[in-house]
Amino acid sequence: MANNAFELDGKIALVTGAVYGIGFEIAKALAGAGATIVFNDRTQEGVDKGLANYKELGIEAHGYVFDVTDEDAANAAIEKIKEEVGIIDILVNNAGIIKRVPMIEMPASEWRQVIDVDLTGPFIMAKAVLPGMIEKQGGKIINICSMMSELGRETVSAYAAAKGGLKMLTRNIASEYGEYNIQCNGIGPGYIATPQTAPLREKQADGSRHPFDQFIIAKTPAARWGTPEDLAGPAVFLSSSASDFVNGHVLYVDGGILAYIGKQPQ
Repeated sequence: MANNAFELDGKIALVTGAVYGIGFEIAKALAGAGATIVFNDRTQEGVDKGLANYKELGIEAHGYVFDVTDEDAANAAIEKIKEEVGIIDILVNNAGIIKRVPMIEMPASEWRQVIDVDLTGPFIMAKAVLPGMIEKQGGKIINICSMMSELGRETVSAYAAAKGGLKMLTRNIASEYGEYNIQCNGIGPGYIATPQTAPLREKQADGSRHPFDQFIIAKTPAARWGTPEDLAGPAVFLSSSASDFVNGHVLYVDGGILAYIGKQPQ
């Protein structure tokens, strides 16, 4: 273990979908710990925006255009990253989508899209980086799971199914590749204030809180929404030598919501 167990000097970290939001904050934290940051977006416009965001913070990041659901493109990108930056030491599978639609109203095409991005994408990316990690006899894979890896809720059937599957993929990667000193863990965010959840936090016409916003505040012992910054420390921990004997685990960063049954009605 390094003198500073949380130090990432010399490590190369690929954070998918890290132009903004959770992925961006995680990448910032990994850079702060010493890692070289690589990220992707599906468009050149997105990559350019990400590069500008990192440059503004004094972070020299490397951006690549590819879709995590396109296996050929992902494999080609990993080879290009290997040539231009180096072998990936840390993979954070952050890219994801959610569609809030009642199950009986959701077309199968939308179901497949969510499963493809949120579950198949992490499979493709892990598969692409594992050979390099095996070669180096070490690596870290962090899958961004969700409370929906454990719970169900109306309108998010595809998302919950994907995130439940991602939890089990995390355990399987840990089981299959732990002998190569590769640790695969998950981070399960609670309700985080991001562009994805913005519609649930919008004020009503009368200025009152959105009913779902009120529900989350009441259901979370911390009595607030999480922020992307709340995930930074856990990500550094799971990327560092401090977590070398932590494998197949999902760390829930949820303000206590999964532990709380709620207040008794008055």
